[in-house]
Amino acid sequence: MKENLLHFVWKLKLFSTAQLKSTNGEIIEIISAGAANLNAGPDFLNAKLVINNQLWAGNVEIHLNSSDWYLHNHEIDENYDSVILHVVWEYSVDIFRKTNQPITTLELKNYISKELLDNYQELFSKNKNWINCEKDIESVDSFILTNWLERLYVERLENKSEQIQNTVNKLNNNWEAALFVLLAKNFGLKINSEAFMNFANSFDFSIVRKVSGNLVQLEALFFGQTGMLSNDYESEYFENLKKEYHFLQVKFQLMPISSGQVQFFRLRPNNFPTIRLSQLAMVYHSHQNLFSKIVETEDIKEFYELFDLDTSNYWETHFTFETASKKSIKKITKPFIDLLLINTIIPLKFLYLKSLGKNDLSSVLTIIANIKPEKNEIISKFNELNIKSKTAFETQALLQLKNEYCSKQLCLNCAVGKELLK
Repeated sequence: MKENLLHFVWKLKLFSTAQLKSTNGEIIEIISAGAANLNAGPDFLNAKLVINNQLWAGNVEIHLNSSDWYLHNHEIDENYDSVILHVVWEYSVDIFRKTNQPITTLELKNYISKELLDNYQELFSKNKNWINCEKDIESVDSFILTNWLERLYVERLENKSEQIQNTVNKLNNNWEAALFVLLAKNFGLKINSEAFMNFANSFDFSIVRKVSGNLVQLEALFFGQTGMLSNDYESEYFENLKKEYHFLQVKFQLMPISSGQVQFFRLRPNNFPTIRLSQLAMVYHSHQNLFSKIVETEDIKEFYELFDLDTSNYWETHFTFETASKKSIKKITKPFIDLLLINTIIPLKFLYLKSLGKNDLSSVLTIIANIKPEKNEIISKFNELNIKSKTAFETQALLQLKNEYCSKQLCLNCAVGKELLK
């Protein structure tokens, strides 16, 4: 038995309440179980109970054993003076307030059904390989699961937006500059995300605006600031970049990040930082006021058109500065645009609309619901459990479910876990 189960049972009143009696024989009627307290103090606040025909309003404290009241020194803590009921699994001793007045105690073990305890034991048994409910999640009513997934996606969106808010704050609410930093991080992918974010933060975004009309200067800025122009290569393109970067470096007093931060190792050629930087430069060369365009765009097709770009001509025959390769157009692919939408554009747009007091989720939900489902190990595992995703909305929700609930054993906070216990 764990205390969190008692919290769960009390909150949802998952026990026989018809003939409740305290350990001293007092008749108890629950009008309101109270609100769960996430801060210091009693576990449930503002409960309403009728005890022996007298109405009581106050707080409820929950323990496994009644002696835990003294173990936690509640008898000398004024925060617990307002407790009107002590809910325990096992009664062993009476408890008293500082005034020596006894506090009514309810022993729950005689009121909780064996079925619920068996379900709890089954849910948290140790022989599960991946998630606790992997044998039963498929049986949960589709209406409950669908509504829970929507809540999970919004929760994930809120979490991402909080992280983005930190970036916006650091940039003094310059949304265009924040978008640039976040896109740069995304273009770096997992291996170079930190290096690309450092590069984007290494100079003022106003410089991008000033040089964006000249693609060579923009690429020179990006390659120079990432430290990729520190070597020497025999090509006219490379020499032009070095020349333009030197000019920009003197003009704007630029300081590049250390060259060792950017990595090529374990990356496919199309994801090399050289290719991704050229594509990012093409985005800002092609679009002035990109953030404004993103805010105005509602249709998924328009987002694909907005980022339907490739590299500068040099990179059609190169993956690195060192050697030439067979000619290929290195476009920003739809799957990559989907990553930009999921990780940056939708959360940033959601946060911006929220800052304007526009809390309608319909526009962002429409976008995410039109993106193809992601492919990764977690989503594959859910597919094996017959929880299949048709859109990125569902895959994002399932990632939130696995990472924030299943992996943390928070089944009692999960709609699936609650349903299975009931």
